[in-house]
Amino acid sequence: MLKKGSKLYSILTGSCPKCHNEGMYEVKNPYKLATTLKMHETCSHCGTRYKIEPSFFYGAMYVSYGVGIGFAFAAFVVSRWLIGTSLLTSFFAIMGTMIFFMPVIMRLSRNIWINLFMSYDKNLDKKNS
Repeated sequence: MLKKGSKLYSILTGSCPKCHNEGMYEVKNPYKLATTLKMHETCSHCGTRYKIEPSFFYGAMYVSYGVGIGFAFAAFVVSRWLIGTSLLTSFFAIMGTMIFFMPVIMRLSRNIWINLFMSYDKNLDKKNS
């Protein structure tokens, strides 16, 4: 399911969307908040530029909204229906989830956004090997 060459692999690992051989982010841990969104300019393996144009990742804000809704819905389902908490407690569970997972949501949104515009190229491995 999660194998190199799929968009899902690049999205979940934060790897280069073209070659899948290098992480796009300078620091792998999204919870180092000062560096959560700091990205390499290019992939050292295949040379892909991650910032296609100035302000390219503004579009990831729209993706972030959808991803955030997904996380919030999951928190609601778990707290309200699986655990059986009150609506007020479910609301706090949603807020806590959104705050706790914000760095992950921001990175996932960027990964989804860039993968909408770039695709894996298996020939890049052969050229650079």
